[in-house]
Amino acid sequence: MTKMSLRFKNAKRIEGLDSNIWIEFTKLAADPSVVNLGQGLPDISPPVYVKEELSKIAAIDNLNQYTRGFGHPSLVKALSCLYEKFYHNKINPNEEILVTVGAYGSLFNAIQGLIDEGDEVIVIVPFFDCYESMVRMAGATPVFVPLRCKPVDGKKCSSSDWTLDPQELASKFNSKTKAIILNTPHNPLGKVYTKEELQVIADLCIKYDTLCISDEVYEWLVYTGNKHFKIATFPGMWERTITIGSAGKTFSVTGWKLGWSIGPKHLIKHLQTVQQNTVYTCATPLQEALAQAFWIDIKRMDDPECYFNSLPKELEVKRDRMVHLLESVGLKSIVPDGGYFIIADVSLLDVDLLDMKDSNEPYDYKFVKWMIKNKKLSAIPVSAFCNAETKSQFEKFVRFCFIKKDSTLDAAEEIIKAWSRQNS
Repeated sequence: MTKMSLRFKNAKRIEGLDSNIWIEFTKLAADPSVVNLGQGLPDISPPVYVKEELSKIAAIDNLNQYTRGFGHPSLVKALSCLYEKFYHNKINPNEEILVTVGAYGSLFNAIQGLIDEGDEVIVIVPFFDCYESMVRMAGATPVFVPLRCKPVDGKKCSSSDWTLDPQELASKFNSKTKAIILNTPHNPLGKVYTKEELQVIADLCIKYDTLCISDEVYEWLVYTGNKHFKIATFPGMWERTITIGSAGKTFSVTGWKLGWSIGPKHLIKHLQTVQQNTVYTCATPLQEALAQAFWIDIKRMDDPECYFNSLPKELEVKRDRMVHLLESVGLKSIVPDGGYFIIADVSLLDVDLLDMKDSNEPYDYKFVKWMIKNKKLSAIPVSAFCNAETKSQFEKFVRFCFIKKDSTLDAAEEIIKAWSRQNS
């Protein structure tokens, strides 16, 4: 029996990757009495026309069958039409775009298709948690470099205050560096990289002949005074960059699990190889509905009613509301310039965590579990977005999601106001 059990042991490539923040905290927040501001799960309604397109398409028989494995023809055409406006260049829909099972699928295909055992991949801390896991599953070594806070005296702390040290970043590049994973707008900080910051990264990529995997799923969610730049448009970067987008983040339909990768043919073809040997294709009716939704907004991109314009305006109001609410209970916020998350420093808040004194978990894990249990409010610990060596630098922060309908934020406000009264 012992020998048989050893034969069923996990593969070495997934060793130590069994723990997952989303599985653990989604379960904790599943109680209907808990107000869930944890997972990036919109409870606002997607645009009516998006849902209507899916309803119409589901009734068309041939659109309920397999489609082209690398992306439904009408969707890759819509994506090429949209992004050519930003790249200021033609994008071949069949050779330079790959539709995937969510942005996760794009990341997986890129890392499996382009990263070898022994390669090094630079990961900026904090990072979306699957970056490290996917790099390790490919047999490569993640090399971490942190964003550091340089607040301006007398100014409310912003995500723009978190920056990379150019010399520290440069020190991470060497002959083994195969890629850097960039995330802008950033999750969880909400940082929108400036043109100057991206140029530093681009210069290093070119100098060391390094790939850039640019996760830009929150590209439309950029707030007043900020602008999203695509590093693939910088001189010398198109030929070495995979840019990742997400239908879930673009149209608030995270359950559709559709993403895409855009890049040069000589890179995309390797991602296609991974996809054709794993998932093969994505859901046809969802892709067709997404294509039609894109066409609706492509035709009115200068109109305030275009979802690419209306959603960030709606979310900026919700962001400002969250800042005020969190600060009312003593949670110092880092105001995000993009995305739909806000992180707050909970280290100065007086809470009794004695019932968790035996836990070896980071402080933010204990705090969020205490908050779920005692305040019925859920968030995500930010140290979950860190490697082992940097967890202690970020364990005083928790992340809240504000892409929520007003009634959800109202419920959170009631909890926070009651909490504030208890502390006064």
